[in-house]
Amino acid sequence: MSKNCKHCGSNFTVREEDKVFLENNKIPEPTLCIDCRERRRLAQGNQLYLYKRKCDLTGKEIISNYHPDSPYKVYNQNIWYSDKWDPLEFGREYDFSKSFFEQFKELGLAVPRPSLHRGFQYDENSDYTNYAGKNKDCYMIFDSDENRECYYSYSINSSESCMDCYRVRGSELCYELIDSEKCYNSAFLQDCINCSDSYFLQNCIGCKNCIMCSNLRNKQYCVNNVQVSKEEYEKQRAKCFSLKDITDGNKYFNSFKLKFPKKSIHGTQNENVIGDYISGCKNAYHCFDSAALWDCSYVFQAFNPLKNCMDIQECGDGELLYESAFCGYGAYNLKFCSHCLGTCSDMEYCYHCPHSSNLFGCIGVQHKKYCILNKQYSEQEYKELIPKIIEHMKQDGRAHGASAQVEQESGSASCSYTEPKNWTYGEFFPAELSPFPYNETIAQIHYPLEKDEAIKLGYQWREKNKEEFKDATYASLNTIQGVKDNVTEELLKCAVSGRNYKITKAELALLRKLNMPLPAECFFERNNRRNAMRNKRKLYERKCVKTGENITTTYESENPAIVYCEDCYLSETY
Repeated sequence: MSKNCKHCGSNFTVREEDKVFLENNKIPEPTLCIDCRERRRLAQGNQLYLYKRKCDLTGKEIISNYHPDSPYKVYNQNIWYSDKWDPLEFGREYDFSKSFFEQFKELGLAVPRPSLHRGFQYDENSDYTNYAGKNKDCYMIFDSDENRECYYSYSINSSESCMDCYRVRGSELCYELIDSEKCYNSAFLQDCINCSDSYFLQNCIGCKNCIMCSNLRNKQYCVNNVQVSKEEYEKQRAKCFSLKDITDGNKYFNSFKLKFPKKSIHGTQNENVIGDYISGCKNAYHCFDSAALWDCSYVFQAFNPLKNCMDIQECGDGELLYESAFCGYGAYNLKFCSHCLGTCSDMEYCYHCPHSSNLFGCIGVQHKKYCILNKQYSEQEYKELIPKIIEHMKQDGRAHGASAQVEQESGSASCSYTEPKNWTYGEFFPAELSPFPYNETIAQIHYPLEKDEAIKLGYQWREKNKEEFKDATYASLNTIQGVKDNVTEELLKCAVSGRNYKITKAELALLRKLNMPLPAECFFERNNRRNAMRNKRKLYERKCVKTGENITTTYESENPAIVYCEDCYLSETY
């Protein structure tokens, strides 16, 4: 049966498989469509924007993803995870005269939050990283782990001396790679594996000394998919290192690669899956950027295996998770939780509660159990009170839902998006409880909104800081050879947005090693451009160009790409 999304008004259905999951876990059916549910979870995390501010306990300067003007208390990570403060001191009785979300908001303004979301205990000289851990000598990398000397990248892992990469694993001395792994000394590769000393490749595996190629397997000295001599390769390679040649090369390659078929799904070793950029999954529906999923639906960017989960954003190593974001490492039976990492179980509506269990509506509680709104209870008291709170949430939602319906019928809603007023049990945290401005969260990348749309939905918005857009010079040098050491003292201006940025000494050293020119754009524009080169998290029905059979893919029908089903693609490329 079709339902109407309470946010955007679009029609959506709840699959029978999902109904079984929800019924077994005593969860009401969702009231938002898939996209609106994902956007709501994405808006809980600011991964990319970092600020200098004061620790609210020590007064010392720290780096944080909370702006200095944020209303929240923020502690440096080593303080927040210590015993120098007690989260239970902020506990309060549940008030049945107020809505749960109102009480949770009040608690959120009182309880301190960690300055960043990273494994600082295992990091070395990597202060300017976030949603990351076990990194050494890294700068401005996000959603990334176990890297060395990597800069300005998103979602890279186990890599060394890489820069400006997006979802890359196990690579070294690489520049501008996207969705690639185990590559070496290469640049401008996308969807490649085990390639080295190569430039401008797509969908290549095991290639070496290749340029401007697509769909090759285990080839050496190829240019434009044609075998050439070593001398010809070196001649073409010399054209890959100036800003002009790179710009011209990208333009040419974007046209050239359209001649070659694409597989309907990015991924391997899957069984009964629908989604994209997924591998080693079984029974996964509408899942993206994940591996090792089992019996899951609507999972996005899982960083470790998940089993029997639904509506998940960047979680991993967990089972029985629902409507949760940025949770994992031994997580079990979490509902409506955010930023809960480390052996967490049987928790609902919790935020930053590591190594805990049997919590409801808690923030910052660590190594505890049987707490509600940060107040300690006995096991019996806890189990008696939780059903009463859930019923109160449902009744409160129904009461507010009636008034919201009257409002909508009166014609007061003028935007295509509206913030529903009847939040109830079974809903993830509403927009007004997002701790970050919408335009600083990853939601703005995947689901861009204008300021008035975001505000009408209940989200915050941060205006541009004029101090970040001062008049400055552009990075105009064509090659790295003419760049002097004092460039690290200069203020540069992004050629796209006008935002200021600087070149660090470590970055300059790596660019010289890679023989790559100074970037002409700030990190945010470069990151957005790389993300735009990937298929969006949207599914379309189209036909295999070779057989005419129906396929589900992220290539929309208007996309000029030649799309094959998996069998046809494999027979073509092997």
